[in-house]
Amino acid sequence: MFPLLLIALATLVTAAVALSLRNIIRAALLLVPAWIGIAAFYLLAGAEFVAFAQVLVYVGAISMVVLFAVVLTRRAPDDPAEAPATRRRLNWAVATGGAVAAMLFAAILTTRLPSSSETSPPPDATLQTLGHTLTGEHAAAILIIGALLTVALLGSILLASTDKPRDTSASRAGRAATLSR
Repeated sequence: MFPLLLIALATLVTAAVALSLRNIIRAALLLVPAWIGIAAFYLLAGAEFVAFAQVLVYVGAISMVVLFAVVLTRRAPDDPAEAPATRRRLNWAVATGGAVAAMLFAAILTTRLPSSSETSPPPDATLQTLGHTLTGEHAAAILIIGALLTVALLGSILLASTDKPRDTSASRAGRAATLSR
């Protein structure tokens, strides 16, 4: 019971700190330990494949997508669109969060947990069987998905590395003359 509570506390604390940070890159990086904590829950529940998929998909892929999105859509620090949230928006956020928390709490209280004899997996549902299936009859699909993800990664690198036109002194002088009129 103690490891479960420790993992839950660590997951909740890292997620709460990620939500409270103003630096979005640090917040995105702080989601990684929260997702690892969720994978630890899966390991404790005996779902090893789901835990490893959680680590690969969320910790690996989704965190990189979030960081790419942050880097590609970064605004200037003096942009007025980054104004702090108003009191009304904060009230709506707290009300929505409270409603979701109340529904989750009610669901937890009313759910009957199965006994250990009811949750035993069927004898053929092992990681070895899953591995043979994925590398056997579904190998072509796995290779196609890998190729598509590689192309998507190369495309995002190309989009991120395109140089923006530089501001020359002639264009700055022309802009200053236009503004002074």
